[in-house]
Amino acid sequence: MTADGAYDTRKCHDAIARGAHAVIPPRKSAKPWKPTSSGAIARNEAVKASRYFGRAIWRRWSGYHRRSRVETKMHCVKLLGQSLMVRDFDRQVAEIQVRVAVLNRYTTLGITITEAVE
Repeated sequence: MTADGAYDTRKCHDAIARGAHAVIPPRKSAKPWKPTSSGAIARNEAVKASRYFGRAIWRRWSGYHRRSRVETKMHCVKLLGQSLMVRDFDRQVAEIQVRVAVLNRYTTLGITITEAVE
């Protein structure tokens, strides 16, 4: 589960550790917690890695950078309209699928094609 730094709390880490792996950046002033739970142990490893490698490298290594890509794409979806036009659930699903298809088409138009030159 990926979340932003606001979720860097004991309760969140403990709840996530029950069934998932937490990817939450520790705060800049983070200090290790007493290793009383699996959530605290995982968070202490993130704190150590963040200090040792630096925050930017930790984000790449942990996969946290993917979160910003998802947020950017959700912003694009919202630009197509803040609310759905139809009220029927099945039609709402179809409307969202059309929006996603439009965004995917725009994305493919903007991707450059690279070829190896021999």
